Amino acid sequence: MAWSTTTRYESTVADGGLALVEDLMNTIPAGRPRHTDLLQDLATAQEWADTALADWAGATGQPAPAVLLDERGLAELQALRADLRGVVAGSGDPSSPELRAASIGVSLGADGTAELHPRGQGWRLLVGRILIEVVEAQRADTWRRLKVCRNDRCAVAFYDRSRNNSGTWHNVKICGNAVNLRASRARRRAAAAAPDS
Repeated sequence: MAWSTTTRYESTVADGGLALVEDLMNTIPAGRPRHTDLLQDLATAQEWADTALADWAGATGQPAPAVLLDERGLAELQALRADLRGVVAGSGDPSSPELRAASIGVSLGADGTAELHPRGQGWRLLVGRILIEVVEAQRADTWRRLKVCRNDRCAVAFYDRSRNNSGTWHNVKICGNAVNLRASRARRRAAAAAPDS
């Protein structure tokens, strides 16, 4: 399991192709010290795409498509990342009828199994693959396990492996303890400042 973009935050990696979606979401600048935004420019975005597609191929057993990004593709990936993060965090715009779109084909196998595949070239192929992984995760009921850390100083995407899907921190030691410590200190300050009754 590689997924260096997600593992740089010590985050739990999703299974199969959903890890590609999580990896895109984790191209953000976060952590301490602050990691680089991997979609900040065309060179870093291309490097991320090449690595992520190789990781996706390893996770799914499918061949990695060759994707060459351009400036429009960079803007599309940045917008898709923002849309996915908003939806997963529950802060997306529900009035928006469509966030991102891609050309996706459906083929019917000899055994009657329908399979989705991205169409187009360059960034369109990559955006299509990412959206197909969202559809597949929803179909497998694993989409609800992809979350954004509740620590507002963090916001790293993670895959919740807890039995009851109740995880809130991408890493309890890094974010959970820090948030709980801040809350405890705030309660003690409030109790010390409160007049005796």
